Amino acid sequence: MDTDTPTRPHRAGRAARAEERSHRSAGPGRPYILRNIPTYDILSDENLTRIEAAADRILAETGIEFRGDPVALDHWRRAGAEVAGELVKFPPGLLRELLKTAPARFMQHARNPAHSIEIGGKSVIFSPAYGSPFVMDLDRGRRFGTLEDFVNFIKLAQSSPWFHHSGGTICEPTDVPVNKRHLDMVYSHIRYSDRAFMGSVTAEARAEDSIAMARIVFGDDFVNDNCVILGNVNVNSPLVWDATMTTSLRAYARANQAAVIVPFILGGAMGPVTNAGAIAQSLAETMAGCALTQLERPGAPVIFGNFLSSMSLRSGAPTFGTPEPAIGSMVIGQLARRLNLPLRCSGNFTTSKLPDAQAMTEGTMSMLAAIHCGANFILHSAGFLDGLLSMSYEKFMLDADLCGALHSYLDGVKIDDNQLAVDAFAEVGPGNHFFGCSHTMANYQTAFWDSSLADNEPFEKWEANGSVDAATRANRAWKRALADYEAPPLDAAIDEALRDFMARRKAGMADAWY
Repeated sequence: MDTDTPTRPHRAGRAARAEERSHRSAGPGRPYILRNIPTYDILSDENLTRIEAAADRILAETGIEFRGDPVALDHWRRAGAEVAGELVKFPPGLLRELLKTAPARFMQHARNPAHSIEIGGKSVIFSPAYGSPFVMDLDRGRRFGTLEDFVNFIKLAQSSPWFHHSGGTICEPTDVPVNKRHLDMVYSHIRYSDRAFMGSVTAEARAEDSIAMARIVFGDDFVNDNCVILGNVNVNSPLVWDATMTTSLRAYARANQAAVIVPFILGGAMGPVTNAGAIAQSLAETMAGCALTQLERPGAPVIFGNFLSSMSLRSGAPTFGTPEPAIGSMVIGQLARRLNLPLRCSGNFTTSKLPDAQAMTEGTMSMLAAIHCGANFILHSAGFLDGLLSMSYEKFMLDADLCGALHSYLDGVKIDDNQLAVDAFAEVGPGNHFFGCSHTMANYQTAFWDSSLADNEPFEKWEANGSVDAATRANRAWKRALADYEAPPLDAAIDEALRDFMARRKAGMADAWY
């Protein structure tokens, strides 16, 4: 992508080419992708209407429980829903009417304006995986994540041109108390990245702390009028919204910040085994969460999210990267577009325990589903391993490479005189090669996406150089990226204010480890 590479001393052979590729791929990239290929719509309007009718029946006849949040229940009561205890039933059409105030697209501003992103429309944003308690690499194996690991993954994402977002809980820093780690995580995103980021959702106070830290960076007035932070909130499927999530959801909406509303439906456990039934459930749960943001603050940005998954019905173990959830994502995309809401869908999912062929096969299937279904915000774009229990350093680098390839894929095919290359045929003529012709020389730096990890040398050269596999190359790449990392500048006064806020908040509460 970046052709303005600095001049470097000449080095011969494969090492020079590998170094040149690595420096070229470390360029500034794009703030986000603008899709230049169409979405892939698989269901007719008639069948989409049937799914919507099924969701309406679930909402009207079974309902959704909103546990422990009387404010949410008051919102629903005033909006015209039927509230009995904590069970809420929704008249058909109520949620769709409420969702009309939600923006179809919005900007999430980064502290570096060059990295601000648009969410919605034709935009596509790649963000790292989220939520793993463990981390993994080829040197030390699987272990609990630490704050050092958390910071390392922020640095790796910041160093790559293929990501557009710093993410959220990339891994759990288990060496920091549970009730205080959100402060360190938000600070780390701000300190070690200048891209947009996510805040905490594990308690209302932690969500408010996250927003308060964003206010220190951007200013109160700017935050009141603009989105600068996201919160990823999950439904307790099936058909339960608990207070931890709804109070956090409402905190983000109240501050005019975006909640990402995501059911986690494990087919056969938290939802039906049939794809259509799981999709109808997902639609019902997600619409309810999105609509609640609009009751809290009409016009607040919100992202329609989805996380379909399957399970092994022989063992009960979750499975990720399988075909049924992947094709189900296509339908979710159609439904989100009918609601005119930005979409978070799918990601680089796998149940593999290593960065191996299974991991890349499953990850590519689910990632392509996100690309083709029209997802705008793709969380879990890199590092997801072990059914999301582990964040892998090597998988992160391999997935980043795939994200790079998807930049070119989403660009589609450009048609102009240069691309059609008619003059090149006249220059080369029948039976000759194009390798040294003027058209090739004019376009060779930008014609093809160039992987920084793939080995494309002949077998004999690969063997002579040690027969190094992709995971080992990725291991070397993340170490090199961390060694070369330079933190983006942060205003000293803002840094001091953030540290002071963290110190005061931590001093006001005893450590809690659960």
